[in-house]
Amino acid sequence: MRNQKIWFVTGASKGMGLLLTKLLLDKGERVAAASRNTNQLKQSVGIESDNFLPIELDITNSEDVKQAINKTVEHFGGLDVAVNNAGFSFIGSLEELTDDEFRKALNVNLFGTANIIRASMAQFRKQRSGHIINIASAAGYVAGAHIGSYVTSKFAMVGLTESLALEIAPFNVKATVVLPGSFRTNFLDEGSLTYTKHRIEEYDSDKTFQSYSARAGTQAGDPKKLVTELLNLANMEKPPVHLILGTDSYKMITDKMAKNLEEFEAYRHISMSTNLE
Repeated sequence: MRNQKIWFVTGASKGMGLLLTKLLLDKGERVAAASRNTNQLKQSVGIESDNFLPIELDITNSEDVKQAINKTVEHFGGLDVAVNNAGFSFIGSLEELTDDEFRKALNVNLFGTANIIRASMAQFRKQRSGHIINIASAAGYVAGAHIGSYVTSKFAMVGLTESLALEIAPFNVKATVVLPGSFRTNFLDEGSLTYTKHRIEEYDSDKTFQSYSARAGTQAGDPKKLVTELLNLANMEKPPVHLILGTDSYKMITDKMAKNLEEFEAYRHISMSTNLE
């Protein structure tokens, strides 16, 4: 019989985070679900249970994150899986994005993730077990125009997870970065996409915003299957460091890797010419 686990999930009040929280509770898992709006979270989950611990949290505040992780450990007696799922995207070219906008995107998508990792690792290292699951995106491998702040944070999340996996292996703690493609969640239509305030007409960033908005509700990926695979991932004895989810994501990433190799080979003679004679 599968052992029930203790989870800490960010971004739990909507989209994939909410679906994951509901699935875990349905399976008898114990879940600390973090959100900026716990009233919305409680209403969306729709149940009261000893296995459900809603936590109001701003993940960009490292001290608040530490307290949230400590509260989870005190309430449930431990922690097994930390899922970094919170995130949003500004639409706009890098020139259009203000400094505040760019920093805000990285504060939530990247530095918030780092805060959760540091706080949860204090417990995982102590107990010599645990699993950190970072939700990135196909955009963590394949860049797109006019979403530079999002791409930056997700590319960084991939590298962060790879480095983390090496650091924490001696403590029997695992790390996985998940790279979803387009799934039919409300990411595209519930305020997760925000247009930069400073617009430069020549970039035609409006077209990017319109194309993402038009795709809302038509994505091919089944979000229920996605969260089921996250549960399965947490129960793997030897989980991967990278997990691609979605046929579109798999094609985008593998095509990009093939193009990179082609480019590397085309300029290999330059790469090999820079050693001391």
